[in-house]
Amino acid sequence: MDYILQMKGVSKVFPGVRALDDVHFNIPRGKVMALLGENGAGKSTLMKILSGVYERTQGEILLNGNAVEFKNPREAQEHKIAIIHQELNLLPELSIGENIFIGREPVNMFGKINWKELHSESRKLLEELDFKEDSKMKVGDLSIGKKQMVEIAKALSLDAEIIIMDEPTDALTDNETLTLFSVINKLRESGKSIVYISHRLNEIFQICDYVTVLRDGQFIDECLVSDIDEDKLIELMVGRKLTEQYPRLKVDLGEEVLKVENLTNKFIKDVSFSVRKGEILGVAGLMGAGRTELAKSIYGAIALDSGLIYIDGNQVSIKSSHDAINKGISYVSEDRKKDGLVLSMDVKKNMSLSALEKFSNAIGFIDMKSETKEAEDYVEKISIKTPSLKQKIKNLSGGNQQKVSISKSLMTAPKVLILDEPTRGVDVGAKKEIYDLMNTFKEEGMSIIMISSEIPEILGLSDRIMVVHEGSISGILENDNVTQEDIMRLAVGVRGAN
Repeated sequence: MDYILQMKGVSKVFPGVRALDDVHFNIPRGKVMALLGENGAGKSTLMKILSGVYERTQGEILLNGNAVEFKNPREAQEHKIAIIHQELNLLPELSIGENIFIGREPVNMFGKINWKELHSESRKLLEELDFKEDSKMKVGDLSIGKKQMVEIAKALSLDAEIIIMDEPTDALTDNETLTLFSVINKLRESGKSIVYISHRLNEIFQICDYVTVLRDGQFIDECLVSDIDEDKLIELMVGRKLTEQYPRLKVDLGEEVLKVENLTNKFIKDVSFSVRKGEILGVAGLMGAGRTELAKSIYGAIALDSGLIYIDGNQVSIKSSHDAINKGISYVSEDRKKDGLVLSMDVKKNMSLSALEKFSNAIGFIDMKSETKEAEDYVEKISIKTPSLKQKIKNLSGGNQQKVSISKSLMTAPKVLILDEPTRGVDVGAKKEIYDLMNTFKEEGMSIIMISSEIPEILGLSDRIMVVHEGSISGILENDNVTQEDIMRLAVGVRGAN
């Protein structure tokens, strides 16, 4: 095997924590190497060492057979290693060309930026990616998928031989994902080496040549993708067999809890549906169809122009999120870092944020003892892995952050729980734990609306499936012999699916 880079016996120790322990990681030349593992497995730490953000505690890195040492990201870039982070590092107010060459702008003999050369070189790089937008266009006006292409162009401008992609499709549409895969194939054909990190296992089989699995900071296996199947991959990642990936639970549904009639605003049109006690209503649709906007309209975060909302048969007025919580509706955002959590605050404060009234006395003082007790109960009840309630939320893994976000909603004692992309950016083990939680909520009689872009997740957990197309409901299906094709036909606006 011709490896462009090898990491041998790499360990990283933080105060009180061994994040990596004797890890081996190889990157084949001109191939796509998947790097997989649950949240907290050590993937990010390993890539931060490779890209110069962290210095390793021990071990060695060989680039083209020669030992190298990266003390900072610039040194890694000088050795032709580029990383495209999950949270894209672009400046929205600057142009595409400025973002590509930021900090490395070409200058003329007087030391002034040579704008003509900057945009000329940018256009050459963009043409390699079949990117049609003008290099003078503001990055802030681009879609997420096109911003990804700008990041890749930036990597190419560094003449990178190794490109690390961290969850590159997390916020992309299906078409943007196909475009990205096409670009990755071109990069591979041109001899570039790609490190591909993703929780979406189906993508590994679509685009990757090899896979390396980490677990609990240790190297587990490296193999050809063609030699492994999804079940074995999951077993390597979690250290055990997951007997059933989507553990759908059937319960006797109760009375109607939530009913909405003719909800309309600039995002949704004449939407009507209901959810019963103990039911999971799955909401499917293409990105931009209006699923999140529908959820936020019910939750009071987006104003309605018209329409009625009923809880337990009684019409309610919801003008704000505070109103929704008081009426028994809670919402877990698809973007936990932006809308769901305050990353600089600790676990306990994040959990109780929406339920402070519950812990406040008549003169507004918070009962700290009862707040702490309830937070401790949720940590135990839904298996949140945290050293303490005082741990800052930003230091938890994605799966545990999501569990805190769900706990925050549960503390308000909702009758209706809206989960928007509940397993986005969450590893397979944590996904299973979240699914089990949802089943527990069902058994307790909670009504759940689950929005998901993953059709297998929708099919695997929902009692009924509501499909949204361009802000309207294109169909509601009983989940009995429904196929992915049935859902996709409705998602693109073809009515009459079975």
